[in-house]
Amino acid sequence: MIRLKNEKQIEGIRQSCKMLSALYRELIPLVKPGVSALDLDMWAQRWIKQGGGKPAFLGYGPKKNPFPGALCISFNDTVIHGIPTKRKIIEGDLVSIDCGINLGGFISDQALTIEAGRVSEAARRLNQTTKECLKKGIAAAQTGDRLLVISRAVETHAKAAGFGIVTRYCGHGVGFDLHEDPQVPNVSKGPNPRLSRGLVFALEPMINFGGGDVKLLEDNWTVVTADGSLSAHWEHTLAVTGNAVEVLTEEVL
Repeated sequence: MIRLKNEKQIEGIRQSCKMLSALYRELIPLVKPGVSALDLDMWAQRWIKQGGGKPAFLGYGPKKNPFPGALCISFNDTVIHGIPTKRKIIEGDLVSIDCGINLGGFISDQALTIEAGRVSEAARRLNQTTKECLKKGIAAAQTGDRLLVISRAVETHAKAAGFGIVTRYCGHGVGFDLHEDPQVPNVSKGPNPRLSRGLVFALEPMINFGGGDVKLLEDNWTVVTADGSLSAHWEHTLAVTGNAVEVLTEEVL
């Protein structure tokens, strides 16, 4: 069931989103060769707690296997849900980072892919296209329209570049919980609710250099490309407010 938010609730989510984008502005310069994923995660946990928030990802999921970090840090062929480890960033890595903050009960969600030093032309083109897919989806979002208009814009741009689109995972409603209805696919197939006032959702293209198929590793979190190709991931939280669709998270890279 889709849970629409009122103006006061959207303002709470907006403040959480502002905090999350502020975190990224300070985190991005730290993402460089020689720094470990675990170091970044510990930094983020301290930063969020000092700001009065809670890491939305930390402890999320089944009790027997909760996610152990504040950040999902995914390298190269890892699509999403990479667990922060002592693995250090090296020159040429694509580093996708996903984070959410619970601020006073209101949850934000944002992801981006950072190029560590000089990356290959293939990596650069994939990352740029994935970011463009997010922008195309946002540009297509119009109050009163249907959700799959957004999905079609993402799909069209990715396919035109010759890249694979992840369909097993997708965007989602957000705000009260980390994952809510509706699902927000990156292809024009699936439920197609109207973009009604009060809808808050995360749009997150996950695009692969090769095919769109993925596989889940034995840790039951890490999702990698099935063919070993590179992947990139970009995400914003959006809200339908009045006659507009507002991007609540901010441009940080």
